Amino acid sequence: MLANAELWEWIFVFAMFLGLIALDVGVINRKGKHITTRSALKQTAGWITIAFLFGIYIWQTRGQQTGMEYYASYVIEEALSVDNMFVFLLIFSLFAIPDDYQHKALFYGVIGAIFFRFVFIFAGAELLDRFHILMYFFGALLIIAAFRTVFGKDSDGSGSKMANWLSRHMSCCPELDGDKFFTHRDGVRMATPLFICVIVLELSDIMFALDSIPAILSITTDKFILFTSNIFAVLGLRSLYFAVRGALNHLRYLKYGLGAILTFVGVKMIIGDLYEFDVFYSLLFVLGVLLLTIVVSVAVERRAVKNPD
Repeated sequence: MLANAELWEWIFVFAMFLGLIALDVGVINRKGKHITTRSALKQTAGWITIAFLFGIYIWQTRGQQTGMEYYASYVIEEALSVDNMFVFLLIFSLFAIPDDYQHKALFYGVIGAIFFRFVFIFAGAELLDRFHILMYFFGALLIIAAFRTVFGKDSDGSGSKMANWLSRHMSCCPELDGDKFFTHRDGVRMATPLFICVIVLELSDIMFALDSIPAILSITTDKFILFTSNIFAVLGLRSLYFAVRGALNHLRYLKYGLGAILTFVGVKMIIGDLYEFDVFYSLLFVLGVLLLTIVVSVAVERRAVKNPD
């Protein structure tokens, strides 16, 4: 099951991830308060640098092809993670979570995401190794996800439904009690909105993983590459959210770019037996689409500000 890497490499990777999480929580964000955009940008740059340096290790030890697969998987996961951030905004708004507590909610959301991604990656890779025909199913799933991304309604409906269901099946307190997950009211232990928010974040990430994991499986089925590239992207997601959340609503064409990326990797999986796309060109396509949609969004936004009529 772990044949894609030596046992010591897996041990090193897990130890490194634990060390990075401890550094984040125990040193960089020890107070767990509001993260400024400047601080978030620095942290995001740090996560990207670490991921890039690990990619150099992959390149040196496994060759150019595997190195490109690592970087392509990382970029795809990072790009699709931006879609999660819109949902984060809606969920935090739904539960009225203030800035000071969003960091804590996202931290536990990331921890849960790491666990579920580990399960999904290994299950998906094993299934593709044993049943190649599933490649077509995953490809079709991504194309459906692309249409949902582009044409789906931007709403918090799914989050509201999950929150309502949890509220009916748990003893919940209607208001926050600082950054506590549980509180006591009239001698009864109750979950706070912050705890329900974390659960909804986790469930939302599971839904997004059903899109992102098949997407990176279109690049490689090497479990070590899949896991490390995915987790590096997930670990940097929290700081990236605080860095770009103010600009999210202005990236009006981003969903079309994400839809194009999902369609591309879906088609790539379906026709993979007939034509194999070079990983380098796949990476260029993803980066190019992201850059194009961001540039167009910014240009249109500036024009709208200059010409409000």
